[in-house]
Amino acid sequence: MEINLQWMAWTWQTGLFFTGIVLGLVVMSLWQQVSPTMERVGILGIATTRGDRFFISLLGSAYIHVLWIGFVDLNLLWASALSILYAVAVFRWV
Repeated sequence: MEINLQWMAWTWQTGLFFTGIVLGLVVMSLWQQVSPTMERVGILGIATTRGDRFFISLLGSAYIHVLWIGFVDLNLLWASALSILYAVAVFRWV
């Protein structure tokens, strides 16, 4: 049985994006096994774990990219760089 996926916009960039998320989840799982996480309270005032911070960084990165596409005419790689900085800040201070 052949599966027709041509209706989806699968490109190598899309595959790389989802591969990156899967690798992030695998690394987070291995990190959890080596060094179990402890909740901590950051600048948001809520207790978060590494997994929570990873999810927050993914959500924030999605918003950064959507807003970038909507309001900025520069290359999208700048939004990706800003998202990486955002993720570092989330893991450091949230």
